[in-house]
Amino acid sequence: MSHADLSEHRMMLANSVADFARGVDLKRVRRLSESKAECDRKLWSQMAELGWLGVLVPEDYGGMGLKLADMAIVAQGLARVLLPEPLTAAAVLAARVISDGSNEALKSKLLEGLVSGDMLPALAWQEAAGTLDTGNVSAQATPFEGGFRVNGTKKFVIGASHADGYIVSADSARGMQLLWVPKNTAGATIGFDMLADGRQAGTLNLKDVTVSKDNVLNSGAAATNSVACALDHAAAIASAELTGIMGRSLEITLDYLKTRVQFGKAIGSFQALQHRAVDLYIQQELSGAVLNDVLTVLDEEPDAKTRSAAASRAKARCTDAALLITRQSIQMHGAIGFTEDCDVGLYVKRAMTLAAWLGNGTAHRRRYAKTEILEGAAV
Repeated sequence: MSHADLSEHRMMLANSVADFARGVDLKRVRRLSESKAECDRKLWSQMAELGWLGVLVPEDYGGMGLKLADMAIVAQGLARVLLPEPLTAAAVLAARVISDGSNEALKSKLLEGLVSGDMLPALAWQEAAGTLDTGNVSAQATPFEGGFRVNGTKKFVIGASHADGYIVSADSARGMQLLWVPKNTAGATIGFDMLADGRQAGTLNLKDVTVSKDNVLNSGAAATNSVACALDHAAAIASAELTGIMGRSLEITLDYLKTRVQFGKAIGSFQALQHRAVDLYIQQELSGAVLNDVLTVLDEEPDAKTRSAAASRAKARCTDAALLITRQSIQMHGAIGFTEDCDVGLYVKRAMTLAAWLGNGTAHRRRYAKTEILEGAAV
C-alpha cells in the first residue's frame, strides 16, 4: 500500500506502525521461535494501548470502528518485521465473529477484553486441511438444560498457544453454534504442531465439554454467515501481511545486490539480476494494486458472493507473489541465502505459513473460478 495513496489519518497510522516496528528486531523473532513462545503479552498490551487490537471493533465496545483498509496498514507494517503476535487471528478473525454475536453480555466482555489487551481469543473453526467450507462441521453440540455438551476436534487454531479461550463452531439440532470455551475448561485439551516459521498451530480436543447458555455467542445461519465473513476479512488482512513480507524481503535483497562484489563489481550491476529484480518488483506492485482494490470492495460490505470472490482474488495473488519473491530473494543471496543466519530465510518461512493459512493460492483460485464477477478483474 503506497503512502501516496493514504489519507491524512491513514498516513498517521502508517507512521505510528513504522515507529513501533523500528523497535522490533529479528533477534526477537528468532528468540521467540526457539523458545516456542510466539507471543509476548507485554508487547500485546502495548499494541492494545496503541489501539491496534480495536481497529475493527465498534466504538460502543471501546474500539476504533475503522475499516479493513486501516487494519491492513497495521498488519502490513508489522509483517515487515515478522511480528509473531497473532494480530490477524485475534483482532480480525475472532473479532469479526464476536462483533456479529447475538449474546450482548458475552459480546461486550470479549470485545472489551480484546481492545484492552487483557483477552486473546482464538477462533476454532477448521477440522480438516484444505477446506474453505465453514458449514461442514463435524463437532457436535448436544443440547441439555442450561446449555450444550460439546464433542469434537478443531485443527489449525492460530494464536492458540497464548489464547485465553476459544470460539468453537459446532453442529447441533438447532443449527450451527458458536460457543465460547475458556482456557482450561474441563474436557478441553490443546496440543500443538510447529509451523514452518516457528510459530504453532493448535489442535483443540473437546470431550464432553459443558458450555452454559451464557457462553453461546451465536446460532444458526447467522453463526455460519459470521464465520464465512470473518474468514474472508482475515484472508484479505493476511494478504496485507504477505505484501509487507514480500516488500521487505525484496528491499533486503536489493541492498545485498548493491553491496555484494564479484569480479570486481557489485552483482547488482549484472543485467540478468537487474531483470530478475524488476520482474519481482512488478509482482509486488501488482499485488499491492489488487489488494487495494479488494479492500475497497470489502469495506463497502458487498453481498457474500462478491465478498468471497474479492477475498480469494487478493489471497491468490498475494500468496503467489510472496512465495515467488521470498524464494527468489534466497537465490539472489547465493549460498548465504540458504543458511539459518540469513534474514531472508525468515521471510520465506513466514510467507509459507501465511500462504497456507485460510486457503492457499490454488484453493482460492478454485473458489474464485466458481463465482460470477465482473469481467476484467484479474487474478
